[in-house]
Amino acid sequence: MSEHEANADVSWRGKLLLSENTLFGMGNPLLDISAVVDKDFLDKFGLKPNDQILAEEKHKPLFEEIAKKSKVEYHAGGSTQNSVKIAQWMIQKPHKVATFFGCIGTDGFGEILKKKAEEANVDAHYYEQNEEPTGTCAACITGDNRSLVANLAAANCYKKEKHLDLDSNWELVKKAKVYYIAGFFLTVSPESILQVAQHASDKDKIFCLNLSAPFISQFFKEQLMKVMPYVDILFGNETEAATFAKELSFEMEQMDDIAEIAKKTQELPKVNTKRQRVVVFTQGKDDTVATVGGKVTAFPVMDIDQNDIVDTNGAGDAFVGGFLSALVKEQGLEECIRAGHYAANVIIRRVGCTFPEKPEFQ
Repeated sequence: MSEHEANADVSWRGKLLLSENTLFGMGNPLLDISAVVDKDFLDKFGLKPNDQILAEEKHKPLFEEIAKKSKVEYHAGGSTQNSVKIAQWMIQKPHKVATFFGCIGTDGFGEILKKKAEEANVDAHYYEQNEEPTGTCAACITGDNRSLVANLAAANCYKKEKHLDLDSNWELVKKAKVYYIAGFFLTVSPESILQVAQHASDKDKIFCLNLSAPFISQFFKEQLMKVMPYVDILFGNETEAATFAKELSFEMEQMDDIAEIAKKTQELPKVNTKRQRVVVFTQGKDDTVATVGGKVTAFPVMDIDQNDIVDTNGAGDAFVGGFLSALVKEQGLEECIRAGHYAANVIIRRVGCTFPEKPEFQ
């Protein structure tokens, strides 16, 4: 048996092999640009040493300027793209198990992003337009601090009718068995999410969504709740969970009881009743909480020396990526969470959402 055959010999319900385009992601693609800068650079653009902001008009020249630094690094980024990239890294082979859709610009940064997605073995099919430049996220590094500046730009320009609805692209959607979309994309193309979610539900496939940030539940609640009935697996962290519970006016004795929020979220109306919704809430260094059948179970995270933690920014995306890598192999919830914890543990030891050549996950 060849290496390719051996790697492909992973069953999906005992019949289908783990193949290209099994995992589908759609979201806001960003080109991550990181470089060491000095205090003058931060001051010039009014940045704090350890902060995360969305770019304003005054920050637009920053991206070209940081790209001229000596040791500049580029990575395919954005929340959903990070997760499918990590899932692909955990799977290793076959390549292109993960598909990704999103919008970029017809520019130099877009060309780099395409190359970086290819290097990560992700089958990225971008909608390319020339009205807005490719979305970027600059990581301005000073000592141990990182100041992040994100410019969504083209990521906001995704058009369902010009991309998702094309026959060749929809065929890729149909090929998938597991779907993952971060809540951030609700601000861009909720109609695209709904179409994919309905397809997954109709065909009894697995649709996963992430709460992504408190502001999604606060300001995009209507869009979120239209998709929720189709969600088979919901991800979030403790802050996002608490905000979600508050926005939905869950009646609880303790408003920050994560286990209770998970249970009430699981019980929200669901279209495909063949599958019970699974809710997974991470809590940083504290236990990950997940609904298992009718009860809520706590899963301890891996131990790590606080001195080994370099950057926690990509931890949530990494957890989901690890989880998805086990999910597409049809492994149980406990194994999916173990894979998620492993991936997050690797990522927080490094700068940015980066990883070694191969995982050491047994």
